[in-house]
Amino acid sequence: MQTVEYAAGRFADVVGKPSRSTVLLWHGQQADARASVRPFVELLAGHGLGVVSPDWNSYADDGGRADLLASVRFTRERADNPDGVVLVGWSMGGVAAAGLTIAARRFGVAFAHTVCLAGAFMVADPITGTVPATQLRGDAPRSPFTLLHGVSDRVIPTAVAHEFASALRHHDWPVEVAELAADHGSIAGAVYDAAAGRYSAATDAGTLAVAAGVAARIADASSR
Repeated sequence: MQTVEYAAGRFADVVGKPSRSTVLLWHGQQADARASVRPFVELLAGHGLGVVSPDWNSYADDGGRADLLASVRFTRERADNPDGVVLVGWSMGGVAAAGLTIAARRFGVAFAHTVCLAGAFMVADPITGTVPATQLRGDAPRSPFTLLHGVSDRVIPTAVAHEFASALRHHDWPVEVAELAADHGSIAGAVYDAAAGRYSAATDAGTLAVAAGVAARIADASSR
């Protein structure tokens, strides 16, 4: 794993060669929390995937928009097949991924697949400033979604994923939904540190086993 500067003063963990299928992974609503998903990055890399996992700051004045878009530019420039990038987002990163995928044409990008882990689809995404389900009209290219949600998630109910999936299907977007034996953190290989008030990288076997199953699902999505 290498640490690289993807924009001025902004850093990302990078694994794999540009010739590999590439995953761009966005962490959740924390400031510069790429460390929280490092075990998950390693699990994804174990499937032969290239991974770019950037810091981004959801508490910035722009909600993290500049960081997220800069990480997309960096990843697309690095990948041999820019339109083959798989976009993966966790929690607030998940709603950001959904919003950008729906508005991909507007931003001049495309993704092979978008995977949202416990996505916060009920709030405005930090890139477009809108709730993704309200932007589904029109003739945008309909790249596939996979929505993964933990049945033990006490932060975002599973109903949020199902409601967004219903909206996607109503507008003819391809989508799969799966409920997993996971909570809000374990779905991305993280655990909540109550004392620090933030998520950190998991080290326990149980959480990492959950994350390994999620990584396998993402690897499968990337191969379609």
